[in-house]
Amino acid sequence: MLRIEYVYWLCGTILVACAVLDLRARRWAYATFWGILAACFLGGDAVSSAASAGNTLPAQLVGLGVIGLAVIAGSGRLRRGADAERRHAAATRLDNRLFVPALVIPLGTLVLVLLQPYLRFDGIALFDSHLATLIALGLSCIFATLAALALTRATPAAALKETRRLLNALSWAALLPMLLATLGAVFAATGVGDAIAHIMANLIPTDSRLACMLAYAFGMVVFTIIMGNAFAAFPVMTAGIGLPLLIMQHHANPAPLGALGMLSGYCGTLLTPMAANYNIVPAALLELRDPNGVIRAQWPTAFFLFTANLLLMNFFAFR
Repeated sequence: MLRIEYVYWLCGTILVACAVLDLRARRWAYATFWGILAACFLGGDAVSSAASAGNTLPAQLVGLGVIGLAVIAGSGRLRRGADAERRHAAATRLDNRLFVPALVIPLGTLVLVLLQPYLRFDGIALFDSHLATLIALGLSCIFATLAALALTRATPAAALKETRRLLNALSWAALLPMLLATLGAVFAATGVGDAIAHIMANLIPTDSRLACMLAYAFGMVVFTIIMGNAFAAFPVMTAGIGLPLLIMQHHANPAPLGALGMLSGYCGTLLTPMAANYNIVPAALLELRDPNGVIRAQWPTAFFLFTANLLLMNFFAFR
């Protein structure tokens, strides 16, 4: 059976390779940064096993590693950069075929998730059903890499070098989705959702379904703008408004409510510089004159998408 640990080990191995390449290039800060992160990916099982046995030392070491990552990133030694000439030459040569590997990832993930119940060997499921989407995403990334190698006629070594170049270009921003998603879980565990529920109960008429729905949707947008990631906002707003007010009190259907609530949060992602890996890093890589040019281009989409989400949420979540 394919488990999510295999994906983590693959990520850790790639990060080790990037750290070695940076070490050879005497990029000490980058090598240390990716090396620490690789150790976290590769040693995750050991940390979990030690925590189950009551040994907190490995988890404390991971905490020190995270502090080390923050110190390196804050030192300013991880500087984003781009190779405009080579990128332009490759884009001109490959033209629209460049989109093929990128499209393999979402399409492959969708196909594998839909086929997951039927993928069995001797009666044993090939995927862990609880994490089938993440495993499918990992496999699709492998397929996309193979497609990119076939398209460009490059070697696996060249793929590793390009991975290192892209990671160094993204710099610390590559970690933002993971860190912000973790932050959302921390907020939920520390009772921020309960605090928001108490505040909302005093600010809005909780007997009004529309008021609660607007508070939930707008709250997802605002928290995403503040925290930079809808994954961080989702557990907080769902625990504070979605579950107690919309699901328990107004009997909303949890599936469409959660899906459209998350999509509402993504509208906030389009509007915030806190989502640096989506909105600020691309502006730097594309060498735009306006560092907020991506956000300025996206705000009309965010507005109309949010409006559509409200209408769909009202229709599907309360049928």
